[in-house]
Amino acid sequence: MNATKRRAIYETLQSLNPHPTTELEYKSPFELLIAVMLSAQATDVSVNKATRKMFPVANTPEKLLALGEERVADFIRTIGLYRTKAKNVISTCEILLAQYGGEVPQTREALESLPGVGRKTANVVLNTAFGQPTIAVDTHIFRVANRTGLAPGKDVRAVETALEKFTPPEFLQDAHHWLILHGRYVCKARRPECWQCVIEPLAAARPLSLERRPRPHGMRRKMNARNTRIPHRRCSIPAATKSAAFSPRPGASSAQAKS
Repeated sequence: MNATKRRAIYETLQSLNPHPTTELEYKSPFELLIAVMLSAQATDVSVNKATRKMFPVANTPEKLLALGEERVADFIRTIGLYRTKAKNVISTCEILLAQYGGEVPQTREALESLPGVGRKTANVVLNTAFGQPTIAVDTHIFRVANRTGLAPGKDVRAVETALEKFTPPEFLQDAHHWLILHGRYVCKARRPECWQCVIEPLAAARPLSLERRPRPHGMRRKMNARNTRIPHRRCSIPAATKSAAFSPRPGASSAQAKS
């Protein structure tokens, strides 16, 4: 994809959403850090439901530490891997108080040293809380970048590097939010809604036509000569690429993996 098309994609997304932001609810960098830690392998909706109850009770390192691991686990019980996350939250609070005066550090290296914080979480905090032009690549952004040709890559780090390299500087701050929202609500994994995709005409290969437009009630899919369904052409990521990008590290359980 050339620079002109990349710029056109960002200009289109900007015109629809001039001031994008995360869907996680927070009032301070610390609340954002905890919310992003909890969002690993969970939805923003489920995290917000839990933090709406927990943050009014404890929303600082001191208060969460006083709350204790068991009470934190009770608040986030509806979120996947809640016991591991509760342990990481308490450990993170201890480190923040001991090493950073209770403040959230503003460097990737320091953030990644915290339990349960990986590169993606660090990038979200740096971008959203501190205004740094980082791009956190999750499964949605990885999918959009590869499907459209905006920044193809075999793994999330390759996509992150390509996005940082090819995204025009004036769009770097908001690129993460535009792409994740587009992937979450339009360029979906199983049923991408290409008929309402505003950047579909700009995609590098335009591999999915409008045949996924909702069919009138009662209409059957086309049948071939053997009376079997003709599969829709799919705009997809090669299986090998997807596997390499999101498979867990050798010897690491999903509960231990950082985001």
